[in-house]
Amino acid sequence: VSIDATHIKAHRSGGRRKRGAFAQGIGRSRGGWTSKLHGVADASGRPRVLLLSAGNTNDIAMAQALVEAAGPARTLIADRGYDANHLRDLLAARGTAAVIPSTSSRRAPIPYDVEAYKARNLVERMWCRLKDWRRVATRYDKLARNFLATAHLAAVFTYWLN
Repeated sequence: VSIDATHIKAHRSGGRRKRGAFAQGIGRSRGGWTSKLHGVADASGRPRVLLLSAGNTNDIAMAQALVEAAGPARTLIADRGYDANHLRDLLAARGTAAVIPSTSSRRAPIPYDVEAYKARNLVERMWCRLKDWRRVATRYDKLARNFLATAHLAAVFTYWLN
């Protein structure tokens, strides 16, 4: 699942776009200034959607944009970071089965298909293939659009070669 970066709005002052760290997809986290790629893979583990956010952005904040960009699907397999009632409601409204383990903070865990969840390793392998590209793994690019373009190029090659 990919996320569209349209939810990020640049502050406008004097007709110019703000060029700060937030507009460039860079945020402060424990490791320093970072950015985060969010993505969706298809059933074969090939990248379908890639979105960029600041490194201090939570995964669930990008979930709706990823789901909408990915289009219709029968099943969405995600890790515990995507366990939220609003995401589960969105998926149910779209007719998509949610295979998401519950977080430890839920009082009553929501059951999920353990066998289907084993296919989540395809997503992890997709990230490993993308990070084989040094520019994607280290974000040499200063501008968010250049880094996202590099990630998309790497995704095209991994999609084609997979």
